[in-house]
Amino acid sequence: MAGPIGRRSTTASQSARGSRIIVAIVIGILLGCLMALLYPNGLFSGDSNSASSFHNRRLQIGSASCESTERVNTLKSDIAELTTTNDELKKQVKDLTDKLQAAERKSGQSAQQVIVTRYPQKAGPFGTVKGLRTNPTVIPDETVNPRLSKILEKVAVNKELIVSLANSNVKPMLEVSVSSIKKAKIPNYLVVALDDGIADYCKENDVAYYMRDPDEDIDSVAKTGGNHAVSGLKFRILREFLQLGYSVLLSDVDIVYIQNPFDHIYRDSDVESMSDGHDNMTAYGYNDVFDEPTMGWARYAHTMRIWVYNSGFFYLRPTFPAIELLDRVSDRLARPPPAWDQAVFNEELFFPSHPGYIGLHASKRTMDRYLFMNSKALFKEVRKDDNLKKLKPVIVHINYHPDKLPRMKAVVEFYFNGKQDALDPFPDGSG
Repeated sequence: MAGPIGRRSTTASQSARGSRIIVAIVIGILLGCLMALLYPNGLFSGDSNSASSFHNRRLQIGSASCESTERVNTLKSDIAELTTTNDELKKQVKDLTDKLQAAERKSGQSAQQVIVTRYPQKAGPFGTVKGLRTNPTVIPDETVNPRLSKILEKVAVNKELIVSLANSNVKPMLEVSVSSIKKAKIPNYLVVALDDGIADYCKENDVAYYMRDPDEDIDSVAKTGGNHAVSGLKFRILREFLQLGYSVLLSDVDIVYIQNPFDHIYRDSDVESMSDGHDNMTAYGYNDVFDEPTMGWARYAHTMRIWVYNSGFFYLRPTFPAIELLDRVSDRLARPPPAWDQAVFNEELFFPSHPGYIGLHASKRTMDRYLFMNSKALFKEVRKDDNLKKLKPVIVHINYHPDKLPRMKAVVEFYFNGKQDALDPFPDGSG
């Protein structure tokens, strides 16, 4: 029994050893075929072409990721170049637009200028749509008047200031007005001195002033004219202030200041002006019905009315419509027949375009009639009402009364010195 078992074990062992040899041979043959396929010229061949081919294959394996990174960097570079080009084109367009506007202003074609919204928008939901009413300001042009420009740099606050025109004929009223300005601590105030007497007064009292260069066309009016004559000059003189980029609050000399007006200006329109209206209807507008019985059923015609803006106290932003307003009024006042500057001022502001006439496209705001108070409102209403007497106006303009100086002094006594009966001696009207 022991003999046959031992022989079978020996035979099995020899068979397993033979199988392993066969497997090793097969593996060797396969490896040989693979090596022959990869290295047809031999693994250790000195042929430079085969070495180069080997390295090229290695480079090709890693080149995919490198090529992808280089492509991304190239695209980024292209985008950067296009962005720079786009910015340069935008700058060129802006420069060309500015040059075009300057050329049109120089050639007197400002009326042809059109401001186009750069990015048109869709209308929003009901009740949310608001039209553009604050026009952009002009580009300041210091070459218009370098001397005035240097003065305004020192006097103006936030590119705005009060400006008054005066000759020696109105000096007493100017003194009261300047005194009130100092009491109200208003720093940005300038007097356009129309003669040497006013210039000397300003020097002696530390008041900023400006004297224009000689102008034969208006010097005679400036030096000898009365209050109305001088008032008509302001439309020509103010133009340079706007061209220099400054907002101007034009003030006649028959005005008493109680507060700083720049704390109460909205700055959302080309023109903000005080009203000659004496109540809410006349100051802010109302529907007035005209009755013509002969028309029968259509006898009632509705009209929209507003009392005029006062041309002795208004605020102008440095915009094209504001400058056009000054040009229009100045031109009409320079031509016959003689006209009242306040009437012309309002006609140019309010008359609409119609056949044969192009109206002024200027935005307007009426000032608060209790803050910017005319003398009719003060003497007919406010001084007689115990509650209204407690109000503190910004200014009081003695525009309705010829006895300006004594009423101005009474206003100072009432609002600055607390003298409650200072206004009582005066009649409602001119007496």
